[in-house]
Amino acid sequence: MDDRILIADDDPSILMLISDVLTDAGMQVRTVTSGEAALRATEEEAFSLIILDIMMQGMSGLEVCAAIRDKVDCPILFLSAKDSAHDIIEGLGLGADDYLTKPFVIDELVARIKAHLRRQARLGENAVGGDVLRIGDIALDRKQLTVTRGGAPVELSTREFELLDYLMRNAGQTLSREKIFRDVWKTEYGDIGTVAINIKNLRAKIDPDWAYIKTVWGSGYQFVSRSSFGESKQTEAR
Repeated sequence: MDDRILIADDDPSILMLISDVLTDAGMQVRTVTSGEAALRATEEEAFSLIILDIMMQGMSGLEVCAAIRDKVDCPILFLSAKDSAHDIIEGLGLGADDYLTKPFVIDELVARIKAHLRRQARLGENAVGGDVLRIGDIALDRKQLTVTRGGAPVELSTREFELLDYLMRNAGQTLSREKIFRDVWKTEYGDIGTVAINIKNLRAKIDPDWAYIKTVWGSGYQFVSRSSFGESKQTEAR
């Protein structure tokens, strides 16, 4: 099935440009001109990726992202003229997977979209094995794409799930922000600062007491090893 993209922007020229380019790339595109219409669209059908302008009349892109983040599994990309560090941090903090400022280079936007879609596809492929990672009371199921802590389900975005999976598979190793960005984002584009933002979001959801994800000052991050919990290294197969 072709990838289906939702684009929400109140500028008709931008909608036409992106829609034409993505259609030529073999994707199906739905365009809307308001946040309210974007919200309705997500309730009517599933999308492979969502692009949101921030400054739309009525419901903003930030409000749309906050409303749908826990309801959709696809990547969300902000496309906005708001280009300060505060704006970018706010957008990513709401659960967006990427943030591109206007004016933008269309080839870069397409490259980012394709990178996100490839990651989505890999998640689906990697889930076929059905293995479950367990460290302490955290369990990550790559087949069901679910995470629990202490038996209670934890809702993560696609990026947060992929990041947690990477950290757990490299438990006990100190990983630099550069290595995490290179291995998880798998793209030469983007701001390496998004690693820290996504770590912060992940901690808030699954590790508020910092028992698992440790900051190694000056070096990066480390997910505690199984030996810290007196466990043997094991991967369960279903």
